[in-house]
Amino acid sequence: MKNLILYALAIAPLLISGATSPDIEILNKNFKNKDNMNTIKYRTLEVNGVNIAYREAGNPENQTIVLLHGFPTSSHQYRKVLNQLSDEFHLIAPDYPGFGNSDFPDASAFEYTFDNLAATIDAFLEKKKITSYALMIQDYGAPIGFRIATAHPERITAIINQNGNAYEEGLGAAWKDTKAFWANRNKKSEEALLHSFSLEGLKWQYTHGTRNPESINPDTWHLDYLRMSRPNAHAVQLDLFYDYQNNVKLYPKWQQYLRDNQPLLLIVWGKNDAFFPESGAVAFKKDVKNIDYNIYDTGHFALEEDADIIIPKMRSFMRKVGQ
Repeated sequence: MKNLILYALAIAPLLISGATSPDIEILNKNFKNKDNMNTIKYRTLEVNGVNIAYREAGNPENQTIVLLHGFPTSSHQYRKVLNQLSDEFHLIAPDYPGFGNSDFPDASAFEYTFDNLAATIDAFLEKKKITSYALMIQDYGAPIGFRIATAHPERITAIINQNGNAYEEGLGAAWKDTKAFWANRNKKSEEALLHSFSLEGLKWQYTHGTRNPESINPDTWHLDYLRMSRPNAHAVQLDLFYDYQNNVKLYPKWQQYLRDNQPLLLIVWGKNDAFFPESGAVAFKKDVKNIDYNIYDTGHFALEEDADIIIPKMRSFMRKVGQ
């Protein structure tokens, strides 16, 4: 409706002045191109034999933001960002192998580690010829994003961090069972984590710590549950849970990256996150001198409840990045 009104306002003077039909056709084409550019595209790209699904919107000539999703979700978690910021920025949100609409290769053909997920997404960006971008990281997006950032610090224009951890003090109480699993992987320690893949467990991840759980769209955890119900999905996710301890070992390297490069950093953090509480956000202040620091009274998926506050903050931050 907004674009139709703008179109009417733009074309009216041409009609009054007697503009020729070619003039009107050019204007019409420009409006159609603008609409088409801001529409989210659902695409796939083959990377090393794996089809990576991704959402893309906005003009590629604008600043690019690469949106890296968390567990147990996909690029779907960034649907509001894609809808609201594509008018001004180029947005691209890939699904990792085994997540979302990307291929789910067997573990015998694809090693489910964070090193390999990061290498795949890095190769995806290379294949897309995206070499200058801001990263938005959340949950699993942090270990994937920091691996990419440390490999290519010159490519990173900024980091937008929504509950993406890089400090041991940012590991909250919800890691108790996972840490026991790291210490001794066996049938009992694996079974202790299976609740994370249940419908109730997935719902808890979205609603815990929110001010109003009834405002959270239940389609989110139902969609995740559908994917978690595929054959071998639990085994793959347990492999990633086990491998997460290698992310913790890399925290000093990522902290050194932050100290050395001082990336422009926007923190938009849900403080009631049981996995990555506010202490994880505070820790970034040790290594990054200038932070646009924002804490919200919500949970792990802060965009679900506070997108109307966070997305305008992202817009103003990225405008400063582009100056």
